[in-house]
Amino acid sequence: MISKATYSEQDLVTQLQERNEKAFSYLYDNYSGALYGIINSIVTDKEIANDVLQNVFVNIWKKIESYDASKGRLFTWMLNIARNASIDEIRSKGFRHSQQNQSLNENVDVSGASTEATIEDVGLKKVLSNLKSEWRILVDMSYFQGFTHEEISKILNIPLGTVKTRIRSALSQLRTMIQT
Repeated sequence: MISKATYSEQDLVTQLQERNEKAFSYLYDNYSGALYGIINSIVTDKEIANDVLQNVFVNIWKKIESYDASKGRLFTWMLNIARNASIDEIRSKGFRHSQQNQSLNENVDVSGASTEATIEDVGLKKVLSNLKSEWRILVDMSYFQGFTHEEISKILNIPLGTVKTRIRSALSQLRTMIQT
């Protein structure tokens, strides 16, 4: 029976900084599933999500010296790398181009028959298109991309209170749209 090594977070970081390949294998075996889940929630194409996951682990290997335990846990640091890589991927021209060339889903009705759309038919993202662009961006980042209000504030360089107020206003407007 082969015993599998386990590491405390501090030992794991130390071993990774010393370029220990067994520690890196342990890291991959224990964290790749969770990181893939985050990546796949942003990058829905499984093949591209796998590529992003591979790049994330390469970045972790290269940047492990920049990890600072006083600023947060190792998983949180890796999660931020994964989320940022995913967002970078969906913003890239190559990704947008590949998505334009996707074939229509077989379940899509292309008959052109007009029916009165409901919220379920249109989808929440369609309803979001009726919001002011400044609100739509905040709702998208918060609810579809998983950013916290604090992260949105830093990314967009907007005061935290403004982010919270705009999201609250957007949700109120959405509620009104859905009820009518």
